[in-house]
Amino acid sequence: MRSPILLVDDEESLLRVTQVRLQKGGHMVNIANGGVEALRILAAQPHELLITDLMMPGMTGMDLLRRVRLDYPDLTVIVMTAFGTVETAVEAMKLGAYDYLTKPIDGDELLLTVSRAVEHQRMREEIQTLRTSLDKKYGFENIIGRSRALLYVLDVASRAARSDTSVLIRGETGTGKELLAKAIHFASGRRECPFVAINCGTIPRELIESELFGHVKGAFTGAIAHKQGKVELADSGTLFLDEIGELPLELQVKLLRLAQEREIEKVGGTGPSRVDVRIIAATHRNLEAMIEDGTFREDLYYRLSVIPLEIPPLRERPEDIAELTQHFFVRAKEKHGRGDVVLPQALLRYFTTYRWPGNVRELENVIERIVVLARGGDITIDDLPPNLRKERPQLDALQLDLPESGISLEGVEKELILRALKKFDWNQSQAARYLDVSRKTLIYRMEKFGLRQPV
Repeated sequence: MRSPILLVDDEESLLRVTQVRLQKGGHMVNIANGGVEALRILAAQPHELLITDLMMPGMTGMDLLRRVRLDYPDLTVIVMTAFGTVETAVEAMKLGAYDYLTKPIDGDELLLTVSRAVEHQRMREEIQTLRTSLDKKYGFENIIGRSRALLYVLDVASRAARSDTSVLIRGETGTGKELLAKAIHFASGRRECPFVAINCGTIPRELIESELFGHVKGAFTGAIAHKQGKVELADSGTLFLDEIGELPLELQVKLLRLAQEREIEKVGGTGPSRVDVRIIAATHRNLEAMIEDGTFREDLYYRLSVIPLEIPPLRERPEDIAELTQHFFVRAKEKHGRGDVVLPQALLRYFTTYRWPGNVRELENVIERIVVLARGGDITIDDLPPNLRKERPQLDALQLDLPESGISLEGVEKELILRALKKFDWNQSQAARYLDVSRKTLIYRMEKFGLRQPV
């Protein structure tokens, strides 16, 4: 049931006549004889709409409007005023009133204005509902995990969200870089504006400039109309540039202009256009190594990485795996209507000891596959993919000597990768299989540690 309309006036006869008109129009109406009584009624019951006279003794309609804007900022207000005081009604609209009616009030105009105001209020409520839904879907609380490494990243990201500063998110494929970018956007002051994503590695080289910056009609063969680029679509919002390391050098110059000057030029255009976007970029590549190789601009790197964030791979936060597994399991059961399937606690060790080269994305896909193919009842070890069932060597088998003075974890990882590469004569595929990671993951770590095959 919808909330009623509150009608406020100090003239009893006009109050009753207007109430009857609104009730005949299908509206529930409460009445208040003055601003003080209106505030008391509003405190006791929510209302869909407030219609108030402006000229009232004691608390005027303007006074009431100011109080309502403070105490009930989402309430839609219509003001009523005599014909000779329209200027006051205009002032009321500057304070946040939706519309005004002049006395004597025409019945048809009253119902039309109220209908529009009610629709306006309902749209605001729907937008708020959608916003709440987006917060739940893309908020920081939706990023599963309580490991210290992940919580550190989320803490920095949440503080970065409060500004318009450029952010560079780094991490292996499947770690959730876009999810983190969306969380930053929806926690920022741009949350009501667009979040536009473009993957620089999936668009053909000859089309990416047009996709980013748009083109004018006739700019090239097939350009039969003007086209907005992703940057323009993101105006006032956030532009997410995934796999920024794949962007060609010639376009990096134009992106630098966007980052510095907030200007773009369409393909075939004759001059620059101003845009207002926040840039969040992401990559799995070692941009510092690319700078040394001359394939990525150093000035663009420093412009994008004002706030650098690195999402740790899943194998570096094993304490999060059980929680993620249960989360994806419940979601997959709901998605596929498999409420009969149970994942026994005893099987979780197979998930927590696997290294997940594809990270969170691989874990989610594996869980969905298990749920879809399950025969029913408890999941068994036979329902797990072969790579999960494979026994891993115990840590003791590596015969590591831990020095009293401490040891660098990254140094150990670098040494293991280097030894594996040498063992297989720098064959990346064989070394990746030996280390139980994907080839992409191995290449990412090689770039991070600057490991290259000797010439």
